[in-house]
Amino acid sequence: MNRVLGKVSFVFRSNLVKIKPVNINSNKMVSVEQVVENNKRSLEIIESLKNELQAIRGELIARKKKELVNENAALKKKVELARSQLIALETKNGKIQITVPGARSMCTNASGENVPPPPAAAAADKEPKAPKEKKAKKEKPEGAKKDAASVAAATELPIDVGRLDMRVGKIIEVGRHPDADSLYLEKIDCGEEQPRTVVSGLVKYVPLEEMQNRMVVVLCNLKPAKMRGVTSEAMVMCASTPEKVEVLSPPAGAVPGDLVHCEGYNRQPDAQMNPKKKIFETCAPDLKTNDALIACYKNAPLHVPGKGNIVAQTLKNVQVK
Repeated sequence: MNRVLGKVSFVFRSNLVKIKPVNINSNKMVSVEQVVENNKRSLEIIESLKNELQAIRGELIARKKKELVNENAALKKKVELARSQLIALETKNGKIQITVPGARSMCTNASGENVPPPPAAAAADKEPKAPKEKKAKKEKPEGAKKDAASVAAATELPIDVGRLDMRVGKIIEVGRHPDADSLYLEKIDCGEEQPRTVVSGLVKYVPLEEMQNRMVVVLCNLKPAKMRGVTSEAMVMCASTPEKVEVLSPPAGAVPGDLVHCEGYNRQPDAQMNPKKKIFETCAPDLKTNDALIACYKNAPLHVPGKGNIVAQTLKNVQVK
């Protein structure tokens, strides 16, 4: 029995398959080396392409430079040719040519070499210049000087309310200024082809519903000014204190475009007042309401002829502005 078991064991051992061990680390090393080699090759290709592109770029720039130099030379040649022709024509017509000291000769070729000027031009250069005769100043007679001074004095009008172009207007459209809570943006009919755009700081003093379709007095010859991005073309006249402001009212029956006059002063307004002359600023301290609520200039009432006076609602003896 033991002999049989021994034989079986021997047979089993003799039939065992011998497996060779695989070196995994060596396979990994081979693949890493291939990646490194491929990467190195790619970098070399990229560098080669960069060099080629740089060379192509340099060649293109050099070619463009050459083209521009040739084009510039051709243009210069044309300019010099035209210049020489012009000089010849001017000389033929008797116009004297003057050579500027230290400058190039009148005409050069494209290569930069000096080319002698046309014979006519050279001859003209040698001709002496005729001295210019000084024109004697014509003196104005004394009487003319005095007349001019008197005309200038007459045209400079006195600074008073007559220089202000105040008219009756009607607010046909009103709303809040888009960029300022304290301002109204109005369209006012002043009897002209188009209504005027006016910006007024009345939000705190006059409700919006009282502004709509309201008859007002408008100062029309101020220089237009931008107020928060909107150009204001006139000013609504108001009786004013620090605490309260009232819009002045035209007389009943007044219509847009009616002119406002002041008793004792000729109405001769400037087309547009010059801000440097400060015409309105000079008149403003004397614009006030009186005890009867009538707007006045130096106690002379502002009125629309044949229709009545300009008035405030409740404010007496206060500034009008």
